[in-house]
Amino acid sequence: MSREHGVNRRSYLSALGAGGVAALAGCSGISGGGTDTDTGDATDDGNDTISIGSDIPYRPFEYENEDGELLGFDVDIAEAVFGEQLGLTPEFADTSFDTIISSLNNGNFRVIMSAMTINDARDEEVDFSDPYFTAYQTIVALEDSDITAKSDLKGQTVGVQKGTTGAGAADELKEEFDGDLSIKRYDQIPAAFDALINNQVVAVVNDNTVNAEFVNQRDNVRFVEGEGAAAEDDENAPPYLTLTVEEYGIAFREDDGEFREEVNGALASIKEDGTYDDIYDEYFAG
Repeated sequence: MSREHGVNRRSYLSALGAGGVAALAGCSGISGGGTDTDTGDATDDGNDTISIGSDIPYRPFEYENEDGELLGFDVDIAEAVFGEQLGLTPEFADTSFDTIISSLNNGNFRVIMSAMTINDARDEEVDFSDPYFTAYQTIVALEDSDITAKSDLKGQTVGVQKGTTGAGAADELKEEFDGDLSIKRYDQIPAAFDALINNQVVAVVNDNTVNAEFVNQRDNVRFVEGEGAAAEDDENAPPYLTLTVEEYGIAFREDDGEFREEVNGALASIKEDGTYDDIYDEYFAG
């Protein structure tokens, strides 16, 4: 996304989540680890709270502003689905992404809502809602970097967040390069971005929306451009290299099927009544 190519940096946000679902306005508080009353299981005995595991910060999906308020696309979707549709009060529990599924299955919270891609490996441990967002794995590099194509990463070091599909995409690149790629794995994505700025890695592999938020905040970072998975899948491909096409879902324990169906109904409702589009436009249009 170099300015030499005449591309408006802001325009990358308008192509971020093609096919995705909308979000809602609102903000929920962060809670710590879940308790028995945090799970949201008992709505008949006066407990109307739903505890949601999420890795924070992951802007623009979940992040805190300067006043400590939790904002983001997932936060607003949660308020629309669980709050407005199901009459529950969402509370987010900040949880490391690489342990978030085990934390869910240990009963620390009721669901996961954390820009989580639906894939076969995760589906063996949890059940997912209907998809609510489409994303791509992408590569960002410094503006003055020599990294202009995927092949330029061979023999280099890239940064990823632990446990993410970005890390998985980097692993696939390493295999494609016959092992000639070093991967540094960070607990949270801001640390990977810091490593890029400090020349500790030559690129970061991560979700397009989160990468775009980072790129749009800085003049010295750009997307690596080119065709990729989105174009191959006949998607409305964005103007940067896409390594994968993915869909996000809300994750549930496998014994929570009745609640999952209620949530699917609520997701369908916010798509039908325009709430989803309103929230999506707030974060990604423009």
